[in-house]
Amino acid sequence: MPKKDRMSGNEAVAYAIRQVNPDVMPAFPITPSTEIPQMVSTYIANGQMDTEFIPVESEHSSMSATIGAQAAGARSLTATSSAGLALMWEELLLAASNRMPCVLTLVNRTLSGPININCDHSDSMGARDTGWIQIYAENNQEAYDNFIQAYPIAENGKVHLPVMVCQDGFITSHAVQNIELLDDDTVRDFVGTYEPEEFLLNPGKPVSVGPYSISAYAMEAKKNQEAAMENSKEVIVNVGRSFERISGRKYGLFEEYRTEDADYIMLIMGSAAGTAKQACDDLRAKGVKAGILKLRVFRPFPAEEIAGALSKCKCVAIMDRCESYNGNGGPLSMEVCAALFKYKTDIEAISYMYGLAGRDFTVDHVYRIFEEMEDHINNGTDVEQYQYIGLRKQEQR
Repeated sequence: MPKKDRMSGNEAVAYAIRQVNPDVMPAFPITPSTEIPQMVSTYIANGQMDTEFIPVESEHSSMSATIGAQAAGARSLTATSSAGLALMWEELLLAASNRMPCVLTLVNRTLSGPININCDHSDSMGARDTGWIQIYAENNQEAYDNFIQAYPIAENGKVHLPVMVCQDGFITSHAVQNIELLDDDTVRDFVGTYEPEEFLLNPGKPVSVGPYSISAYAMEAKKNQEAAMENSKEVIVNVGRSFERISGRKYGLFEEYRTEDADYIMLIMGSAAGTAKQACDDLRAKGVKAGILKLRVFRPFPAEEIAGALSKCKCVAIMDRCESYNGNGGPLSMEVCAALFKYKTDIEAISYMYGLAGRDFTVDHVYRIFEEMEDHINNGTDVEQYQYIGLRKQEQR
């Protein structure tokens, strides 16, 4: 039977790792993800799981060992944040291109510089084109649930790609929230046993992993990888439906909150969606037709589905927690605007930048953004594109 508890996001993910009981976990500590391998190693030391824990000398080594273990036929994972993910850069691409269904639990933290340990999405967004599936959590419950769903997605025969399970550093990773935990047997039955078709330690069928690929073959490999990423959309939805049957909690590519008749929608990811929902409820009480679209899955990017979900509103505010330095907005804004154009969805779209390096994002900020959208649509007032929310007034150099 499910049980109710209070846990931080890091505790919740570590608890899920214990329940899944993967074969191998290499890890190197970095704030704010350090607690996850720390807690897992404690579970192992106490005999509560039999995962092989490998202390390594760097995050590059951590991902290298994860890939090696996965290639050998072991269900593997690691954890990191920020510069740790950046140090894994080469290996992230190898994990995806070699079609390794491993999992990385990422606690989002600002990618230097300047040095900052607080949350934004610059680490995961920097890795958005490495070929990893990326799933984001609003709260501790979702961080727990997303990890449990990760292996059934990654290991599906139509996918065979690595999954990055993301949660916001300190905001969810260290804050304690009420949570509902599934029992161990239910989780293990849901995740199942990993039975790879090809692996290095199969003496009856030797294979080569990560060989040099000449031009006559490399492009086809990349196309197959892209096809697998596209296939993962359906798999993510189906795994979410299966998870709903054991938990009662529903997951898809995104969540639509009070969007049925919304004239104005805020599109946002991660923990700030909770702030946006509270403001949305306040605005609805005042007669404003506000709605929130919380994006859960950034890779694969659900372009057609998002365009459809936004097609009936008048204006959307696209909220980025990562700077892309392209002069037009962040990565989420670029993806959404391209989707609206591709699928001929004729609505107004305004790009905003918020919460960089842990800058506060409040309900008052959300009120103002919806007020700007409403004023723009009803009165034709110009709205500044690509605004930084909460930026102190100062000379920019």
